[in-house]
Amino acid sequence: MSTRRVPVKSGYFTVPDDPAALPKLLASRCNKCSEHFFPRRRVCARPECLSPETTDVEIGPYGTLYSYTFVHFPLFGSSKLEHIGYGVGLIDLPEGPRVQLPLAGKQEDYQVGMRLVAELEPMREDGDAEIVMMRFRPLAEGAR
Repeated sequence: MSTRRVPVKSGYFTVPDDPAALPKLLASRCNKCSEHFFPRRRVCARPECLSPETTDVEIGPYGTLYSYTFVHFPLFGSSKLEHIGYGVGLIDLPEGPRVQLPLAGKQEDYQVGMRLVAELEPMREDGDAEIVMMRFRPLAEGAR
């Protein structure tokens, strides 16, 4: 029997049924100016637009690292030893938004401008559920 995967906070990213499938961010797109927003919005945030007509969309899972830092204390809410010291990146998505999300791996794995891909990472267990977060890791050479 497989463990049920649950997002650490609902409404921000998908948790595909297939563990091999990549997660996506839950965003909104303005129907008038086509701007994308994460997290989702009910009204377009562009001052020249402000349209109340938005559509929920999924964006990602690929992006480009704009900037990053590494934090040297435990990740809040995680019971995993490997989460003591973690990266946080500003990631430009092809759809337009720049998002701030955790990074997988070590500081030396990263450089500004590199391609990244989203993944789900288990944080802790809660009964029969595995609580997961979304993070980004370097995209393998030659991959999409």
